[in-house]
Amino acid sequence: MELALPRRRKKKLNRSWYGTFFLFIFLGLFGSFMALPLVYTINNAFKPLDEIFLFPPRFFVRNPTINNFIDLFNLMADSWVPFTRYAFNTFFITIVGTAGHIIFAAAAAYPLAKHKFPGSNILFNIVILSLMFSPHVTAIPNYITMATLGWVDTYWSIIVPSFAFSLGLYLMKQFMEQIPDTLLEAARIDGASEYRIFWTIVMPMVKPAWLTLMILLFQQLWGTDGGNFIYSEELKTMHYAMGQIIQGGIARAGAAAAVALLLMSVPITVFLFSQASIIQTMSSSGMKD
Repeated sequence: MELALPRRRKKKLNRSWYGTFFLFIFLGLFGSFMALPLVYTINNAFKPLDEIFLFPPRFFVRNPTINNFIDLFNLMADSWVPFTRYAFNTFFITIVGTAGHIIFAAAAAYPLAKHKFPGSNILFNIVILSLMFSPHVTAIPNYITMATLGWVDTYWSIIVPSFAFSLGLYLMKQFMEQIPDTLLEAARIDGASEYRIFWTIVMPMVKPAWLTLMILLFQQLWGTDGGNFIYSEELKTMHYAMGQIIQGGIARAGAAAAVALLLMSVPITVFLFSQASIIQTMSSSGMKD
């Protein structure tokens, strides 16, 4: 006679309605606190000058106005370099640098993750080691390299170094390692080439990784002012032009508040359109065979 084994019951989350309610209230308070700088920046951009210099300062605007934006556009219109030129420089550097880095990082990470070859571990350790160096440490070698190539005072002095963003290669490799080898082997048996496997299988499966990378590099390139590489006014970015306005003193405080809102609006918009993939990147545990 066989003895009946007791069935194991699944544990249920024992949390009352009140506990759930207070948990959401607790998280909502922290979320609201983190949103305060954004809300303050938005309100500050629409404050008249008398409210900007009011002490103690008011968090919310009482008499909203768009005069700050009008003053900003008037100042940009008086510049001998059109504002559209600054905008073109910024978008060109940001889009080309971001797209190029994603392609280069993915193309370099694929063989490191799925094609073991002599020296692959050494190369990846060098990539990890490069994450320890601050950009200030590599500033002089980068300048010497750009000067030797004749790329100083060109777009490429900013775009090409962004292709070698070590964090992107590390992130892409870690995600590609989670792709089952059996899936890629099945594609090879069906006659797919390595290029087709890379573009039609690997890249769609690591979409959360390269979208996260897109956010990180887009924000970095969007905020660049050319540094020590770009000297021509025609090649400067919006961040540089807006910075010159902010340095105009207290008379341009209203325009400076509008500048702060405009500079942060584009990265935030890009993040909002890809936030679902960002969350998936943080919570994904990968695929297994």
